[in-house]
Amino acid sequence: MALDSPIGVFDSGVGGLAILRAIRRELPDEDLLYVADSANAPYGDRAESFIGDRADAIAGFLIESGAKAIVVACNTASVVAIERLRSWSSVPVVAIEPAIKPASRTTASGVVAVLATTRTIASESVARLCAAHGGGVEILLQACPGLVEQVERADLAGHETRALLERYLSPLLAAGADTIVLGCTHYSFLGDTIRTIVGPEVSLVDPAAAVARQTARRLGSSRRGASPAQPARAEFFSSSGAEGIDAVMSALWRQDVTVRRLPEAIAAGVSPKESA
Repeated sequence: MALDSPIGVFDSGVGGLAILRAIRRELPDEDLLYVADSANAPYGDRAESFIGDRADAIAGFLIESGAKAIVVACNTASVVAIERLRSWSSVPVVAIEPAIKPASRTTASGVVAVLATTRTIASESVARLCAAHGGGVEILLQACPGLVEQVERADLAGHETRALLERYLSPLLAAGADTIVLGCTHYSFLGDTIRTIVGPEVSLVDPAAAVARQTARRLGSSRRGASPAQPARAEFFSSSGAEGIDAVMSALWRQDVTVRRLPEAIAAGVSPKESA
């Protein structure tokens, strides 16, 4: 794989842009290729078979497009489909998982809260993390239906978004949680609003920087060097042709972008290897 090949990143929607931003900070010279499966977001209430099929289709598209590594910037897709992807991918695949381990090591009150989608909360992966790192620590798991949809609309601090956050956070704070794990990449964009609710004494744990560092480690000698003649680029795709997707992704990426529609076969869930 060529050094100037892009890093492929995908999420159920726009939430993975938080991971993409962290990768850009960690690896400023790398080209990036991002796919938002916004037509099918959120994954949190989808069947595992559906999530696995979408992961196969999108990862296949990224590899067909020349990606030298795949970053699954979605907790739900990671816990459901990561082993499936690694079983056939020809390039390294980097996963994300709720940061329960570091949270359990830093809590002072001994109570850690995890905000995530319904599917992530119910996953074997989260159960394993709780078993491995929950000794002496109470871990409260909170599914948060509706938050992904708010971020997909770039509504990060509106009345409805705040009301949802208060509903989910209030019982966790009452139970003594002093550390909150953002277990869905979409929730990274809600950090400022969450802080206005929980106050400065509560820590938020976001794994974006750790995923970026792991991506750098997995690339190893495949990392691209700086090239003044060819500055790093970022391309954006979505399975949704909804009006306003450019504006939403530009707002979250903090730079104007043009979002291209995925090829119809991929948007419909067929991987390149199946359609070939």
